[in-house]
Amino acid sequence: MTNKTLTTLLAVALTAAGCTNDAPPTANPSGSDFSIEYEKYTLDNGLDVILHVDRSDPVVAVASIFHVGSNRETAGRTGFAHFFEHMSFNDSENVPRGANRKYIGELGGSRNGGTSFDFTQYYEIVPRDALEKIFWIDSDRMGYMINTVTEEALEREKQVVKNEKRQNYDNRPYGHNISVILENLFPEGHPYSWPVIGSLEDLQNATLDDVTAFYERWYGMNNATLAVAGDFDPDEVKPMIEQWFGEIRRGPETEAMQAMPVVLEESRNLWHPDSFAQLPQLTRVYPTVELYHPDSYALQVLGQVLAGSKSAPLHEVIVEERELAPAVSVSDNPFEVAGLLFMSVRALQGVALDDVVAGLDEGMARFAEEGVSDNELMRIKAELETDFYQGLSGVLNKARSLATYNEFAGDPGFATENLRRLQAVTRDDVMRVFEQYVQGRHFVQTSFVPKATPELAVSGAERAKVTEEQIVQDAEAEVSQGALAEYEKTPSKHDRSEPPLGELPVFRSPKIWSHSLPNGIEVLGIEDSELPLVTFNLVLPGGGWLDKRPGTAALLAGLFTQGTANRTPAELEAAIGLLGANVSVSASAETFTISVDTLARNLEATVDLVEEMLLEPRWDSVEFERLRSATEASIIAAEGDAGTVASNAWRRVVYGSEHPFGRPSAGTRESIAAMTLDDLKGWYGSNMTPAGARLQVVGDVDGERIAKALAGLSKRWTGDPVAMPEYELAPPPEGQTVFFVDMPGAKQSVIDVGKRVIPATDPDWVRLNYANQRLGGGSSARLFQLLRIEKGYTYGAGSYVGDNTMDASPWLAYTSVRANVTLESMELVREQISDYASTFVDDDTSVTKNQVIKRNARAYETPASKIRLLDRIALQGLPYDIVEKETAVLQSMSTDDFREVISKHMDEAEMIWVIVGDGATQRERIKDFGYGEPVELDRQGNPLM
Repeated sequence: MTNKTLTTLLAVALTAAGCTNDAPPTANPSGSDFSIEYEKYTLDNGLDVILHVDRSDPVVAVASIFHVGSNRETAGRTGFAHFFEHMSFNDSENVPRGANRKYIGELGGSRNGGTSFDFTQYYEIVPRDALEKIFWIDSDRMGYMINTVTEEALEREKQVVKNEKRQNYDNRPYGHNISVILENLFPEGHPYSWPVIGSLEDLQNATLDDVTAFYERWYGMNNATLAVAGDFDPDEVKPMIEQWFGEIRRGPETEAMQAMPVVLEESRNLWHPDSFAQLPQLTRVYPTVELYHPDSYALQVLGQVLAGSKSAPLHEVIVEERELAPAVSVSDNPFEVAGLLFMSVRALQGVALDDVVAGLDEGMARFAEEGVSDNELMRIKAELETDFYQGLSGVLNKARSLATYNEFAGDPGFATENLRRLQAVTRDDVMRVFEQYVQGRHFVQTSFVPKATPELAVSGAERAKVTEEQIVQDAEAEVSQGALAEYEKTPSKHDRSEPPLGELPVFRSPKIWSHSLPNGIEVLGIEDSELPLVTFNLVLPGGGWLDKRPGTAALLAGLFTQGTANRTPAELEAAIGLLGANVSVSASAETFTISVDTLARNLEATVDLVEEMLLEPRWDSVEFERLRSATEASIIAAEGDAGTVASNAWRRVVYGSEHPFGRPSAGTRESIAAMTLDDLKGWYGSNMTPAGARLQVVGDVDGERIAKALAGLSKRWTGDPVAMPEYELAPPPEGQTVFFVDMPGAKQSVIDVGKRVIPATDPDWVRLNYANQRLGGGSSARLFQLLRIEKGYTYGAGSYVGDNTMDASPWLAYTSVRANVTLESMELVREQISDYASTFVDDDTSVTKNQVIKRNARAYETPASKIRLLDRIALQGLPYDIVEKETAVLQSMSTDDFREVISKHMDEAEMIWVIVGDGATQRERIKDFGYGEPVELDRQGNPLM
C-alpha cells in the first residue's frame, strides 16, 4: 500500500448565521465546523481506497466508481458502458450465479448500479456483519466475471436493457427528447452525441468479443475508487480489502479526458409529434463548460436566478404574466468534458410554443436589464448549504460522495471546496456567464407536441429524426440463463470461497422522546446531531378523506405555499429560502402534511413561517386560478404515462370512484374544473384543527427546544376534533375480469393485478407484509427473478401491501413488459400468485426472517427513515418499540403460518387485473387469458360504452 494520507473533510457553514425568532439570518457563519474524517490509500494495483468510520448505526456502505461512462464509447458501439454494468451483475467465477442480485437483499442489504456520461458506479449498504461478503461479491464482479459471460447471458441481458430503454425512454412522454438534443447539439463523434443507454441497433449487435474488449480496456483497478463508510474497524478491514481486491489486475493506463466544449455556428430548431405527450413541451439547450470549470459555478447559480423562484424573470413572464405554463426550469449540467444549460417549459394544453419562445426571450431581456439582487443571491447560497448537508446524510451518500470526488477531482473531500466555490459566486459572475454563454448565443431547441396537434410546434422547426421501435409478435426469440460457461479458472493466491458472516448486529430502536402541546398536538422526536439540520412533519388526519369535491385538500395544500396574508408568494418563498429551509405541503387520501427541512440554527424562524402559513392564509384568487390551471395540466399530462394510468384505473375499479382510495388525491379533470376558492376556504374552516394532529421531528434539536419553538403555534391554534365520514367500498366485479386501457403505439404493457386486503391497523397486516416478501419484495423475490432474470421480459417486477389505515389497504403486483409478451407475462404472474401458498417452503420462511431482521439493522439510519418511523407510530398509534414487537411476530411465524396468511389474503381468484398497452396488437391476445372479453376503460378509468 502506498500514498497513505489522513484527511479531514470540512463543511464550513458559509451562510446565514444562527437566528432567533426576531433576528433575521445573516451571511456570516456562526456555528462550529462540520467535519468528516476519512483515510485514503492506494493498493499496488492502483485501486484508490477511501475509508470513513461512522459508529452511529451498525451498517456499512460500499461504493465503487469506475472512471468509464458512455463518453469512452465510439460510434457504432454506443451503450456499452451501461450494458456492461448490467452484465457485471450476472455470473462470476467464485460467487454463485445470481448472488449479486439475490444475496445482498437476503443479507438485509440493498444494492444497485448506475452509468452516466462519465462514470459507472456500483454500491451496496448492508448490516455490518455482511461487509466481508460484499467484498467477496464486489471483488469477484470486478476481477473474475469476464470468463463467465455466455452467449445466452448476453442475449438475455440485451432484452433487459431493451426493456429499460422502452420503459424509461420509448414508452413515455418526451422520452426521445434527450436523444434529439444530444445528436443536434454535439458534432458527430463527440462523446456526448448519444444517450448513455445507446441505440437499440448497437445493443443488438454487441458480441462477446465486444464485452471482453470493453472489460479489458476499462475495468482495471487503476481506473477505479473503492469507498467504505460505516461501522467497521479499519485495522480489520484493510487486510480484507488487500485480500479481496489486491490481486485483481491493473489495466491499461487511462488518461483524463480533455475538455471538448461546443460552439454552435447556428441555432437548430426541431420538432417531434409525440405519441404519448398530452401537453406541448419546449426545451432549449445552450452549450456551456465542463465540470469544475471556474464558470460552471456561476452557471449553476444562473439557472436558479433565471427560473428558480417566483421572483425569477422567466417565472414572472411565462407563469404569472403570460400564463403559458405552470412552471419553467433552468439548470446547468456540467459533465467531464462539456456542459449543457437546459431551459424547459411544459406548457398548458393548447398553448402554442411560439408564445413560449416569446416568453423566454422577454424574460431573458428583463434579466439582462435588471440583473440579480444581493437578496436573491443570498437565498440561493443558503439553499445550497442545506443541499450540501443533505447530500451527506447517511453512510451510503458519504461513500458515494467520497468515491466520486476522488475519481473526478482527485480529492475525496472536494465536496467542501465545491460548496466554497458556489458560495463565492458574485452578482458580476452571474451576469458575465449569462452574457458569455446565453444572451444572444446559439442553441438547440425542441418542440415535443401531442401527435394530434402538430400546429403547436415552434414555427419553422425541422422535423426531428426519431427512430420508433416496431414491436412485432414473436420477433424476438425466448431467452434463458443457459448453462454455466466452461473456462479455466483464474488462479488466486487466496481462498476466494464465500466468507462467513461477522457478528450479528443487535437492533436497537432509535431513542424516541415525546411532548404534548397545550392545544393537543402530540410531538414525537429523535435527536440526531450528525448534521446541523432539522426535519419535521406536521400531519393532520383526513386529507382527501374529508374532500366533498375530489382534490380540495390537495389544491389547498398547494395554495399554502402561495403566500400568506402579509407576504406575497415571492416574499414567502424568499423568506423560506434565506433560512436555508424547504417547506412543502401535500395531501394524501388520509392526511394533510406540512413537511419542513431547515438548518438547525434557523429552526425557530422556520417554525414562525410555518405558523404564519398555517394560520394566516392568503386566499389570493389569482394564485388560486393559476394553481387550478397547473393542477389541470398535471392531470392531463399524467394521462400519457402508462404506469399512472394503470394505477389510477386499478384503484378506481377496486375501490370505486366515490371512495377516497379510488380517486386520485389531486382530483379529476371534472372536479378541478368545478373547484372554487370557497371550496378551499370551506375545507380549511371545517378541518384545519390541531385536534388529532401529530408532529414528528428528527435532527439536531431536543424536546425542550422544539417545545419552546412551537409555543406560539400552540397558543394561537385551537379547535375541536373532526368527524371522519364513512364510505362504502365498491362491490367486486362478478367473476374474474381483465380491464384494458388502450395506449396506441405502446412498446410495453403495464400489468397491475391485486385486491383489497386489510387496513394497516389490523393485527394481521404485518404478517401479510412479511408473507409478501418472497413473492415481490425486491430483486431476490420470485416475480423479479422470473420475469427479468430468467425470461428477460421486463426491467422490473414486484408486489407490495399498502399501508392505508382508514379502510382496506391494497395488495398489488406490478410490472411493465415488452408488448409482444403481454399474455405470456400475465400467465406467469397468475401462476406465481396462484401457486405461492403451496410452494412456500421452509427455506422461504428462513430467508424472510433473515432478510427482514437484518434489514432492520440499517432501516433507520438516515433522518428520512427515522421520520418515516415516527410518522407510522404517530398515525397508527403504535408503541415506540414497534419494530421489536413486529420482529417477535415474525420470529414466531412458521411455514404453515405463512401459507395461511397467503391463502387468506392473496387468493388470485379474487384479484382484479388492469392492463395498459397497445390495443391494436394486444386486445385480441388478452382474450386468450381465459377471463372473458376485456372490459375497456378510458384513461381516467371510466368504462367505454
